[in-house]
Amino acid sequence: MKVVETIAEMRRLRLELTEPVGFVPTMGYLHDGHLALVKRARAENPSVVVSLFVNPTQFGPQEDFASYPRATRRDLTMLEKGKTDIVFMPSVAEVYPPQFDSWVEVGKISQRLEGAARPAHFRGVTTVVAKLFNIVQPAKAYFGQKDAQQVVVIRKMVTDLNMNLEVVTCPTVREPDGLAMSSRNTYLNPEERRAAVVLYESLKLAQRQWSQGEKDAAKLRQTMTALIQKQPLATIDYVSIADNETLEELDKVKPPALVSLAVKIGKTRLIDNVILE
Repeated sequence: MKVVETIAEMRRLRLELTEPVGFVPTMGYLHDGHLALVKRARAENPSVVVSLFVNPTQFGPQEDFASYPRATRRDLTMLEKGKTDIVFMPSVAEVYPPQFDSWVEVGKISQRLEGAARPAHFRGVTTVVAKLFNIVQPAKAYFGQKDAQQVVVIRKMVTDLNMNLEVVTCPTVREPDGLAMSSRNTYLNPEERRAAVVLYESLKLAQRQWSQGEKDAAKLRQTMTALIQKQPLATIDYVSIADNETLEELDKVKPPALVSLAVKIGKTRLIDNVILE
């Protein structure tokens, strides 16, 4: 496994890789969800590149860029065990040099849900992902379903800009109690960690009610909201039942529909989702 810190070196080593190349972009502090993406990429491609880069442009002014968890040595050990060929680990100055002033923006679907709650978040995501795609030149790029809107936005960018790669979505990896694995779970104290399962419980409740015949999206949202509000440590940001491609809110559930939510447990903001299909 080779660790690369510059774009020039990444491009040089890229020429030596056997095609096709699978790529897993991450912000580091890896967990089993990330490793599942690496495993899938390893199974489907003779060469695998993983990036470790905490991207400042997708964090808002009051968000947790400075405190976002980092554990580079541990990450590299995990990636070596996962048989990664190259780890691309650039500095912020390497990715965003002085006078950088070009941005990639996707339209309406990036302005809903997370986009509405976190203005400019997806501009930062799509810009850095487009740069990484240009540098790594993968045949396939792997993302987790937990960040469902991110996947939809990146797919739209790839389609609209005629990028020559396939976006592969992998299932959300969960803890035994159902909590979606996330680097931000480390922020939770023991009491908050126990309370955080309410996100998945509310999603499963919506799934059950839908499978039992409930098609009124407003009623499903109300049921989820009521359950979450019973948890005193939880503060709802949004509860959504939307079209899986346009992310427009639905009146009647028509599969595939994306049921998603963002909830603060204490001070930690968590997201999760399921698809009704």
